[in-house]
Amino acid sequence: MSSFRHLFFHLQKYGTKNRPLYVFATMILFWCIFEGIISYLIPIWITQNGISDTLMGVIVGSSSVAGALFDFVMCRILKSTFYRRVLLLMFSFSLLFSLILFQAHTFTLFLLMAVLWGIAFDLANYGNFNFVSHTSEKQEFTDHFGVIQVFKSLGYLLAPILAAAAIGEVVDWQPFALAWLFLGLGVVMLIILLFLTRKVKEEIPQAKQRVNLWREFHIWKHIVKILLPVLILTFTLNLFDSAFWTIGPLISQSFNQSFHGLFMVAYLLPVLLVGWFVGSLTTKLGKKRTAFGALFLGSLIMSFLYFAQSSIFSAILVFAGSFFLAFAWPSINSAYADYMEETIQYEQEIEGIEDFFVNIGYFVGPILAGFLADLVGIQSAFALFGVLGTFIAIILFTTTPKKIRVKSV
Repeated sequence: MSSFRHLFFHLQKYGTKNRPLYVFATMILFWCIFEGIISYLIPIWITQNGISDTLMGVIVGSSSVAGALFDFVMCRILKSTFYRRVLLLMFSFSLLFSLILFQAHTFTLFLLMAVLWGIAFDLANYGNFNFVSHTSEKQEFTDHFGVIQVFKSLGYLLAPILAAAAIGEVVDWQPFALAWLFLGLGVVMLIILLFLTRKVKEEIPQAKQRVNLWREFHIWKHIVKILLPVLILTFTLNLFDSAFWTIGPLISQSFNQSFHGLFMVAYLLPVLLVGWFVGSLTTKLGKKRTAFGALFLGSLIMSFLYFAQSSIFSAILVFAGSFFLAFAWPSINSAYADYMEETIQYEQEIEGIEDFFVNIGYFVGPILAGFLADLVGIQSAFALFGVLGTFIAIILFTTTPKKIRVKSV
């Protein structure tokens, strides 16, 4: 997870010679603003149409299931996932799901919207990886992915501010129009990108060797057993993130109109700040200890939301809790990179397992958040997530081995 620090050093290193990369990153910025505005609108729009917080959580969680199924099934029957085709599909699905959302008033239509939303989000991830792999040298991958991540984070930071400013007492057409404006700007950048990279050749993918499914299952079971502590952390972090995007907009809109969107901004801003010094911290404490400690402190602070009586105090607590949680993401991602480097033969399996636990977090999180919001109220639901994260962090601290090695089966 990158910060403005990464972008600053990238500009120093490469200058402006990577024009396609910056056009692509700007396109992703606009798309993330669009997707972030729609993500902010979805829980408000669904509950405004008389659907309970619990069912709203089910709808939001189903998007992750749709994305996972698309990842594991549909993308394996496509002949090519070249970024030009993928990005065109991404924008097409984005327009389609947002139009359905605008017209939706029933559970069935909202569910259809969520399926298309999950596919669009998955296509965005595919396009990201495919573009970098086709337009960059291998030694530049990390730098280029970091630049794209900065623009993505900035887009998701701006989205709640813009969405909250466009929403009145109830959601109407204005925030949708604003979202479509940024989607259109993204299409303009895509056209420029296709022109700049018109000479990049589309490679015909080689036929992949058949995989013994029983053998693959045995390897996954072996790796999950070894990496279970860090996988639980991955699940918990994504559980939190999906919960914030599910019920965060609801509490954000309950603030005084001058502070609409503040709750989500307080949650998203720290991601862009911690990159300046997270590296030195992991060097001193170790990656796992930094991640577990970040989860503990961040969750503990979040648990005090139960006592927050004002919107400003709530936002301060969220910012402080999110600031510590933001240390956990790059720390644990760096740990995964180490495990992949140590056991290169299991690189794809580790990536797949990590992605599987991400999807579980994004499936369980919205459903649990919606259920708790109905049961105890939205702010108390966040406090309970904080209590849960605190206990998980304590368990991980006390049970995780000092050294984790992924041994061959």
